[in-house]
Amino acid sequence: MNGTRFDSIEQAISYIERHRLAQPSLAEIADGVGLSPHHLQRLFTAWAGVSPKQFLRHLTLDHARALLGRDSSVLDAAYEVGLSGPGRLHDLMVTLEAATPGEFGAGGRGLDIRFGFLDSLFGRALAGLTDRGICWLAFHGAGEERAALDALAAHWPEAALREDAAGVRKAVGPALARGGAVPGRPLRLWAQGSNFQIKVWDALLRIPPGRLVTYGGLARTVGRAGAARAVGGAAARNPIALLIPCHRVIRASGRFAEGYRWGSARKRAMIAWEASASARGREAA
Repeated sequence: MNGTRFDSIEQAISYIERHRLAQPSLAEIADGVGLSPHHLQRLFTAWAGVSPKQFLRHLTLDHARALLGRDSSVLDAAYEVGLSGPGRLHDLMVTLEAATPGEFGAGGRGLDIRFGFLDSLFGRALAGLTDRGICWLAFHGAGEERAALDALAAHWPEAALREDAAGVRKAVGPALARGGAVPGRPLRLWAQGSNFQIKVWDALLRIPPGRLVTYGGLARTVGRAGAARAVGGAAARNPIALLIPCHRVIRASGRFAEGYRWGSARKRAMIAWEASASARGREAA
């Protein structure tokens, strides 16, 4: 899916955010983003696999609260089953390795990072790849390529950056087109962060697609009950969007936290798209 198509989805979700109290109709949403109702219907159905009405249901506060209520213990269950070996709650297709303290402190000195700009289900993204795994994935808007590359360089200030669009597309593209890891093609992530941040990011990988947890629940899981704000800060510094699913954490009220690093409309799009995909999977089972 190209970035231009997701731009229309993002505009529609932003329109819904601004007018949520009025509960706009499909025709009103379409008019607000400059599309015909038929075009918007076709766009959502091609992208999410469901109608706009079904998709928009996943954006409501009631639906978010229902997900939190049904799955409030999903992380506890994952840890009770065990985090290592084949006995995990679900077969993890994404593994996370942390940079060593020395590598962290060196800022990537001696490291070769290949980068490439890619289209995805959720818009344009810049990915960074090392021999040890994906080290960066960040979304950006049209015309923001320079700023996106500067952010990667700031995160790894001493690394050598080399453009390799074809290589990065081969390694990361299938996951971006699918919205996550592809069966039979495990993804290796290599992240730079503090011990606490790595612990939070690793816990995020235990949240199944289509599920939501609260910041407080995540804090309890990593042994920091009462430190929801600190956990939120660690999630906000996640350097690998989507694949480390910080978008699956929301407030206990069911409201989506503002200030999501890659835009609140994109966070809503990710949550609703995954919820739609999970619903389709249950219906097909």
